[in-house]
Amino acid sequence: MVGGGGVGGGGGLLENANPLIYQRSGERPVTAGEEDEQVPDSIDAREIFDLIRSINDPEHPLTLEELNVVEQVRVQVSDPESTVAVAFTPTIPHCSMATLIGLSIKVKLLRSLPQRFKMDVHITPGTHASEHAGKGGLVVRTTVLERVEQKQEREHKFT
Repeated sequence: MVGGGGVGGGGGLLENANPLIYQRSGERPVTAGEEDEQVPDSIDAREIFDLIRSINDPEHPLTLEELNVVEQVRVQVSDPESTVAVAFTPTIPHCSMATLIGLSIKVKLLRSLPQRFKMDVHITPGTHASEHAGKGGLVVRTTVLERVEQKQEREHKFT
């Protein structure tokens, strides 16, 4: 942990005006095997974490990693089964931005990963006052987002 936070980017009152700020983890070194285009490169938890760690928090001028909302230990990947699960922890138990954060993570993964992957993005159990309602809202919004993207893909094929 680096220290206390400061003022957020919005003009209104912040729910968590002084969040704890954590140190960013280092960049992952690229191995020779990863650079070789002839060698199949499976997707792992670190790669998923690298995709989502730099997402900006909707309330503060900080990343989800700096606020400890996402951590590599809460990312599970099975490349052979094409599944990704990400648990995220809002900075406060009554965070009204939890659904938006989850949706931001899901959208980043949808846009970055091959279509074969199934994703589960959820609030870390026991860390949010309405974690079940938040997940339900996330599922509904994600379904709508997926339908919009499918419609756009169909329209793009015919143009």
